[in-house]
Amino acid sequence: MSSVKIYNMLGEESGSTLSLNKEVFGAEYNEALIHQVVVAYLANNRQGTKSTLTRSEVRGHAKKPWRQKGTGRARQGSTKGPQWRGGGIVFAPKPRDFSKKVNKEAKRLAFISAISTKLKDKELIVLDNLDLKDAKTKSVVSILNNLKLDKTVIFVTKGNNDNLIKASGNLKNVDVTTSDILNTYDIVCCDKLVLTVDAINEIQEAYVK
Repeated sequence: MSSVKIYNMLGEESGSTLSLNKEVFGAEYNEALIHQVVVAYLANNRQGTKSTLTRSEVRGHAKKPWRQKGTGRARQGSTKGPQWRGGGIVFAPKPRDFSKKVNKEAKRLAFISAISTKLKDKELIVLDNLDLKDAKTKSVVSILNNLKLDKTVIFVTKGNNDNLIKASGNLKNVDVTTSDILNTYDIVCCDKLVLTVDAINEIQEAYVK
């Protein structure tokens, strides 16, 4: 087992360390698997409900608007063609299912690979807690400044932290999630991953076989 330093919200070392299970935080980087899981995650979030009308579906008729020759105008067969205002759309998008299936074990391996890489790249920070006294934005800004975080950050807690969620709402580069729903996409899309000790412990319990 390896260990990691624990910090407080003031950005100071708490003086203790947390043991990390090698099975979860010692995996090799698997770019292909992470890519597969992230692509599937994004695809499964697509609604696939967009729909427009083809020339056979728009309202109107197929009557020829004018005779073929002698008018000086371009020949037209129907006012439902795509070149007409209100006409049909060429290759109109229709509702479809974008979902992709990924095996449970593949999701697990991708997750531990991604979070292990965060640890190796020193992009993972462990805090003793994230218990804010109030739901003010300046409280979260203070934590970011203390930890010298100036890029995209995801805070991970065990269970919902209402004050943290409300206080982070106005910060575009900050997101908050819980350890039970943290996924591979969340990990790879942020520059820094900040977890509480309780969140780390819950993740290790969930991902150790």
